[in-house]
Amino acid sequence: MKYFKILYMQVIIGKFTFLSFTVLLFIKHALIAQSPDKVDYYKKAAQQVRQMTLEEKVSLCSGLDHWNTKPVERLNIPSIRVADGPNGVRRASGSSYNSVALPATCFPTASALGASWDTALVRITAEAIAEECRAFNIQILLGPGVNMKRSPMGGRNFEYFSEDPVLSGKLAAAYIKGIQSRGVGTSLKHFAVNNQEFERYSYNAVVDERTMHELYLTPFEIAVKEAQPWTMMCAYNKINGELASENSILLHDILKKQWGFKGIVISDWGAVDNRIKGIEAGLHLEMPGNDGVNDRILMEAVRNGSLPESRLDEIVTELVAITDIAKDAFRINTLPDQQKQHDLVRKISGECIVLLKNKDNILPLPAAKIRQLAVIGAFAMNPRFEGSGSSKVTPAIVDTPFKEIKKLSLKNSTVSYAAGYTPEATTSDTLIEEAKANARKANVAIIFAGLPDVYEAEGVDRKNIKMPEAHIRLIEEVTKVQPNTVVVLMNGAAIEMPWANKVKAIVEAWLGGQAGGGAIADVLYGKINPSGKLSETFWNRTEDTPVYPGFPVKDKTALYGEGIFVGYRYCDSKKITPLFPFGYGLSYTTFAYSGIKTNKTSAQDTTEIIIECKVRNTGKIAGMEIVQLYVRNENEEMIRPEKELKHFAKVLLQPGEEKTVHFKLNFRDFAYYDPQVHAWQTSNGKYIILAGGSSQNLPLKTQINISPANMLYPKLTRYSMLKEFAKNPANKALYNELMNVALSTRTELTATGNETEQERKGRLVRFTITFNNMPVYKLIARTKGKFTEDMLAEIIKRAE
Repeated sequence: MKYFKILYMQVIIGKFTFLSFTVLLFIKHALIAQSPDKVDYYKKAAQQVRQMTLEEKVSLCSGLDHWNTKPVERLNIPSIRVADGPNGVRRASGSSYNSVALPATCFPTASALGASWDTALVRITAEAIAEECRAFNIQILLGPGVNMKRSPMGGRNFEYFSEDPVLSGKLAAAYIKGIQSRGVGTSLKHFAVNNQEFERYSYNAVVDERTMHELYLTPFEIAVKEAQPWTMMCAYNKINGELASENSILLHDILKKQWGFKGIVISDWGAVDNRIKGIEAGLHLEMPGNDGVNDRILMEAVRNGSLPESRLDEIVTELVAITDIAKDAFRINTLPDQQKQHDLVRKISGECIVLLKNKDNILPLPAAKIRQLAVIGAFAMNPRFEGSGSSKVTPAIVDTPFKEIKKLSLKNSTVSYAAGYTPEATTSDTLIEEAKANARKANVAIIFAGLPDVYEAEGVDRKNIKMPEAHIRLIEEVTKVQPNTVVVLMNGAAIEMPWANKVKAIVEAWLGGQAGGGAIADVLYGKINPSGKLSETFWNRTEDTPVYPGFPVKDKTALYGEGIFVGYRYCDSKKITPLFPFGYGLSYTTFAYSGIKTNKTSAQDTTEIIIECKVRNTGKIAGMEIVQLYVRNENEEMIRPEKELKHFAKVLLQPGEEKTVHFKLNFRDFAYYDPQVHAWQTSNGKYIILAGGSSQNLPLKTQINISPANMLYPKLTRYSMLKEFAKNPANKALYNELMNVALSTRTELTATGNETEQERKGRLVRFTITFNNMPVYKLIARTKGKFTEDMLAEIIKRAE
């Protein structure tokens, strides 16, 4: 590279010869040949592994310390440095977990980004974080997280995007693409079914195969297939009795074989138990380092033959390939301009804010009419802008909402402040009375409230979805003296709001990063038209949530009995009207939907189907609308959610402007996971396509008839029910044969003199239903030997 720069300068100043030009071209082509997309890293890694000693191979399977992998310097295999994320770089000053975190830019958390519904914005966020990774010499950032928000009480929900797998997966893919486009790797986490913090090292998630695939694996699948993260981080917990770090079904069968994952699996910090089982299952790297304990165990296992060295070679080859990719892709740079990063955070945070209520259009605040504004709540002066735990970033700059509001208010207006509650979330009569006094004198009161750090944090789940009593009391007391009250919420997950009908406006600001305070001021004064929408359901009370009262589980066994009915799916199935539904959010303008069309009304499930609809800005200012498309399966024989989100698009519209939005639907948009054949399938029949602005505001509807192109059927056995023979058209004759045998056993089906033909037919229907749900082997006993085991075996042999 040095010589290339010298020759390049010769070209610039005109001092070069034909030889210089030839050498320049040679070096250029050599560099291109060695670029990451041209090198066969797995072939190169295999050659490196063949040169290693057993000790060197084993050494690479665990970390050097908390943040670095081990090198093999003689083979030019470097140490890779990792850092916690995902809402910024938590860069440690040393090699231990408790090292002081040095300053970096704190971006909005995943729960805030989820509310943006904007893949382009998420990618911009990730690219900016990657630039700091490069400045801080971080090769892999530990994020993003895509675990489902099974319960709003999950203590780490602020690190996750959504309760919906498609929205989570698409945003995660955008994040991964953004980071890795800058030559920095990612670690998609926590794989898998990791949905509570209490006893997270010990609990066993017991979940059926269909639920696991449709909800808890889908976001990982989307991110892997669309973005190929360099690494996947396994979870602490067990899944159906087996630790995630030792689960070969997850790490090998699903991740590698089914999804085509090309990266490596690393453990969550301290998640490893049996290292040999981990290697066998597909766990490449144990983090952090283990001071040689597991290295010695692995070496002994190879030497005594209990672990084939060929398996170790496979794991190490894949590990070295990713290390080489990281080495070649990484380019260290200077630290980005911190003020520009801060300004970017403000823009991003503003697009994540959700306007939940705006009675009488109190917002945006008309600055010219507000001579006195009361800002109330300790969060206004000491904001909560990020989560607590391993993702915590130390920012160099933090916006104070109170100060940012003052900057945007008129110079001749008065902006007062009252704390209302303490940082510990307590209050007193004195604090309440001070807040009320300020509110009485003001035209409008803005109360900052939400959840303190201790209410939601890594390692601890919430007991309920309530805010602190001090925050609730403050809102209720202020609204007694000030009807024009606006509540701004700072929280990482859903909360209940018993005071919602007492305030004029509610602004969900989430944990908006270091410039979140400025973004809030921008929204309050209309410098930004809010465009965020909820990526999770906001419930009226804890008792309405899908897993109440069984969350978090405290006996080490988490039974996922609610199945696929989580979030808005649960609301639909139980006919629960939530406080605010999934996908909901207001704007300072209005939108109208029309003209939904499909290019096909009937098609096979392998056909790409185009859906289009129109959305118009019917208001007076520019705004962004999130168009959401859901699919409903009308097949009554199957248990399906009433509707499921499949696509979304964020559209910028000027006043009066109309745009047509297009969606491409494919096989998976109509499919369900069939555990009998362990594959995705579609059912034959009618599907309803719904489009609109939230899960409960879908004014557009059209219909498509879908037929399966390659329907799979479970293998038939003597334990199969009669009706299972009827599902496959090729077995229809066998079904009729078996049903005739069944009906022949019921002599009472013959009409009697006291029975009408209609009554006899009714009994026939009842018996047919009974037989349809009966295992076929039961016919042997019912016919008293006339229908034999051999006859049954012959029928099963003929079945397809």
